[in-house]
Amino acid sequence: MRKPGTIAAGIIVLVIAAAACFYYVRNPERQTLDAAARTGVPGKFVALHDGVTHYLLDGPDTGRAVVLVHGFSVPAYIWDSTASFLAAQGYRVVRYDEYGRGWSDRPNIDYTADLYDRQLGELLDSLRIQQPVDLAGVSMGGWVTATFAGRHPSRVHSLILVDPVAGTASRDLGAMSYPLIGSYLWQTTAVPKMAEGQASDFLHPEHFPDWADRYRPQMRFKGFGHALLSTRRAEAGVAMDSVYRAVARGGVPVLLLWGTSDQTVPFARNASVRAAIPSAEFHPIDGAAHLPILERAARTDSLVLQFLKARG
Repeated sequence: MRKPGTIAAGIIVLVIAAAACFYYVRNPERQTLDAAARTGVPGKFVALHDGVTHYLLDGPDTGRAVVLVHGFSVPAYIWDSTASFLAAQGYRVVRYDEYGRGWSDRPNIDYTADLYDRQLGELLDSLRIQQPVDLAGVSMGGWVTATFAGRHPSRVHSLILVDPVAGTASRDLGAMSYPLIGSYLWQTTAVPKMAEGQASDFLHPEHFPDWADRYRPQMRFKGFGHALLSTRRAEAGVAMDSVYRAVARGGVPVLLLWGTSDQTVPFARNASVRAAIPSAEFHPIDGAAHLPILERAARTDSLVLQFLKARG
């Protein structure tokens, strides 16, 4: 007869093996993102302090610089429509993939406001952009750009916020907040569903049938899930009102656009951003959810252009 201790040890081994198998099956990350993987990728690459950053430039070299910053997980292509429009109007449009997303490196570090602030500043330095830029951030890009504007107001000519993250309440991550079990659960339950989950950002997802397919390639590179979870953990403790108040203190002109049907960052949260930045020019966008830059592109593009022109 086997001893109870031997049976318990065998059960533990089986559980660990099952958990490891489940992780392997569910985790989409199979490849290392390196120069070979980036072969043929449109755009340019620059080695910054924390890793290689993928960026795209549109419009004339002599145009006024507008920098478009994406949100939590959809990389720079989220701004394709706006970039094409502004480039055609003579602006020099800069887009880039934040660390952990798209074709940029996935460093194994904490994804904090300091990291995103450093990446943006170093990218501008590498491009030798000395004049103040017009910054635009969508969703979590609002956190990134507002942080940059608040910390470096002399480098920002204006700030455009599109359905930005907002509110002062900490996000409850539950078990995801724990170092080991949280990472395991995130990688096996949340990450595999990321591509399909992007449809919730639209009021009419049927108008964007290829959205999930465009998203999936970035998921296969190691470090993607870590970057997102680390960002969630960092963002959870941030009082966004204080970030936006810093923008107001710096005197940076702000345009605030918000889809009235947004469920990702509910439309009602515009009130907290407007309270923090009383001078912000605000426009609700009907017929759009979280991404009015895509669902109501003509409307948002016209408002952005009007705002930019009014500020020389």
